[in-house]
Amino acid sequence: MAERIRARAFASRERLLAAGFPGDPHTGILFTEQHHEEAFENFANDEPCPVLDPATGTCDLYGARPVQCRTFGPPVRDEDNHLTVCELCFTHASLEDVARCEMDQSWRGLEDKLITQAEADPANAGPTLIAFALTR
Repeated sequence: MAERIRARAFASRERLLAAGFPGDPHTGILFTEQHHEEAFENFANDEPCPVLDPATGTCDLYGARPVQCRTFGPPVRDEDNHLTVCELCFTHASLEDVARCEMDQSWRGLEDKLITQAEADPANAGPTLIAFALTR
């Protein structure tokens, strides 16, 4: 399975680079120039995650998936305390239904601590995409 994931990650990386990756193409670090954040807004929205099995659509790294993947979809509070949700989820749910599904984010303090520790390691030089993280 690891080789299949790696092959998909390498193919994804090549497509992302060809699409104008908004970052350093050698390191995979995002946002290395000021205009990159704006360029990322709609970048690669059609690129499937390379760890999703193309036949089943399930995550081959589910048990070890990153926090970003663990928190994508469920209703969460943003920095302005607004309840936000993935536009692909809860499409016909009432506001009350969405609110009942709000994700408990009491773990955010631990996440901040772990991110600080990870960023102290020179090998973790900045944000990237999973296709780049898996093809280092």
